[in-house]
Amino acid sequence: MMDGRISVNRTRYFESDGSVKPEALKSNPWLMYLLSADRPYVNPERLERMEDLKGNPVLDYVIRTLDILDGECTLDDAGYELVRTVLCWSEAAKAGSAEDRRRWINRGYPLEIHNEASALIYADHHAVRSFDADPVCQMIRTHGLAGQYIRGECDMEDSRPLADIAGKISKDRAEFTNLICLLNECIIRAVSDDIWNSVRDKIRKFAEQLYDGTDFQEYGAADRLKALLPECGDPSEAEAGFFESRIFGKYSLWYFEAALSPFGHAGAEEICRQAEAAAAKESGVRHLNFKPLADEMYYDYEGSRHVNTYKQRIIEKYLENPSEYGKHVSLTFQVCGSSVMTGVRFAPACRKLIDFCVEAERSGLLSYEKSITMLYDMFGFRRDSFDRLNNEGKYLKTMNSAQQSTKLSILDYITGKSAADTGSGGGVLLDELEKRYPDLQITGTDISQNVIHALAEKKRKEGHKWNVIRHNFTEDPLPEKTDNVIFSSILHEIYSYTDTDNGKFNLETVKKALSNAVSSLHPGGRIIIRDGVKTPEDGRMKITFRTQEGYDFFCQFLKDFRGMDMLSAEEKAQEMKPEEMSVVTDINFGREFLYTYTWGAESFPHEVQECFGYFTISDFRNCLENMGMRIIKAVSFLEPGYRDHLKDLVDIRRMDENGNETEMEFPDSNCIVVAQKAL
Repeated sequence: MMDGRISVNRTRYFESDGSVKPEALKSNPWLMYLLSADRPYVNPERLERMEDLKGNPVLDYVIRTLDILDGECTLDDAGYELVRTVLCWSEAAKAGSAEDRRRWINRGYPLEIHNEASALIYADHHAVRSFDADPVCQMIRTHGLAGQYIRGECDMEDSRPLADIAGKISKDRAEFTNLICLLNECIIRAVSDDIWNSVRDKIRKFAEQLYDGTDFQEYGAADRLKALLPECGDPSEAEAGFFESRIFGKYSLWYFEAALSPFGHAGAEEICRQAEAAAAKESGVRHLNFKPLADEMYYDYEGSRHVNTYKQRIIEKYLENPSEYGKHVSLTFQVCGSSVMTGVRFAPACRKLIDFCVEAERSGLLSYEKSITMLYDMFGFRRDSFDRLNNEGKYLKTMNSAQQSTKLSILDYITGKSAADTGSGGGVLLDELEKRYPDLQITGTDISQNVIHALAEKKRKEGHKWNVIRHNFTEDPLPEKTDNVIFSSILHEIYSYTDTDNGKFNLETVKKALSNAVSSLHPGGRIIIRDGVKTPEDGRMKITFRTQEGYDFFCQFLKDFRGMDMLSAEEKAQEMKPEEMSVVTDINFGREFLYTYTWGAESFPHEVQECFGYFTISDFRNCLENMGMRIIKAVSFLEPGYRDHLKDLVDIRRMDENGNETEMEFPDSNCIVVAQKAL
């Protein structure tokens, strides 16, 4: 079906119940090959969801190309039949039964280069005598190469066989151009209308140059590399130089973006360096094919396709230090005819851990943390939320969608000409600062290189003016002074995750970060804080749960929460009544639990590592005043979202020393503190 219309070609070949029409199968041998495929051919570049592999994706794609042809064709009958035949046979090498594929391999057909192999399959089936002179064979052989050239995957010279038969398939330049454009429209629009609209003018120019036989205007190396990895920004001169001297002009590149874009230019260079070394050992290799690697790199999460970040980070570690991590993972290179097939091999234990982490992430298993910790230990990843392996993309997206809560109100306190946003994460405050203060010099900081990379990509794609640097306030002041240092929900993470000689959850780390922030300010500059707040009073609260799930969540929190070691186990759980689904706990421990509970099971592995409230409002005041800062504002409050979420899940009561219960509001969750440096 195209654009809501009934598929003419599906009706042509299939009954209403989905069964193939016998006469259609008899008169269309290409259809027989597509239907007899005993395994789905996965093209990761065409999928929005891995679930889309259900059924017969190759057949579905061919039917879409034929529907587009029938809807758009302006060619004469001969031109229409030529393009239709090419489309019908162009995917044959991706299909066939196991016996068909064994026969094709024995005949030397390069199935991994499906356009060349499909042309040979067509020629074999039709007993073509002169392969190089046959228009259908050469159009199948070169089909899709226009798009591959535009994407930087191959040289324009690879399409020369099509230019050699131009006179056999058209009477003039205009007819040739229209035919090639229509063929490519069918091929590309069957994947995406948006992609076709973005390349249609380039396809026409390609066809005209092909017909004219003029000297082809190839990409420069840097431009071609940018076309290959459009999400990765500008390559360095050294990276472009490597591809120009070792790859371009020698090899076509298959599934390059799908496989290598997660690794950026540097990672792509290293993987290609190893693939090229493998190719150089064999004669006749013309293609570097990364499909096996691309097939490994994706999985479905919440209905859409995502890069498997576990695999990505592990492969990155291997590329940095193969000798250390080669026992867990390695790249593989297999020569198949004229191609080097690049894949990846994980050790069995490593693969099982990856698979478990993916499944636990999907289901929100609380045992996720134990498995992810093993991966951290194996590969030296940092165990903190600055470098979230699990669903990192969703985490950054969530941070970016913060037109909620009171987060943006802290921007009212900006002063001067410059500002630094600490722990910028998804970049939401960077964007808002830029909108509200277009002349402000804005710097984002983070201690995770992964986040810095993601922010750099965001800046490039969206055209922002702010800059990002890697920096840690627990170690040093900023390299250049600024008028504002913003800590938005970051100091509690510094408190929770920074290792010291006395372990984590050490208030000295917060004081050190604030001291370095003060040193980073110009005279008159400000520290602006929005974060969790500790409840100032001692006491107990009783939490009664509305569901068994909530009570079980508390039991798990009691077991796994890493913070507040100053409290004994008896203080954390003073009374537990499973039959009533109620608990009595220290008021600050209860507050920490309540605000973890709002985030749910999926975020639990991270939230139990964090203590949200570490300073009372008075503690903030005293700390900053002792550093010579003047307090402009210091208030605590309950973020409305917490109340809205919790009111239907729990009932809370205050308990005095005698066990008497009284009504109680949810304790304050957040604070805003603004302090100014003396002029």
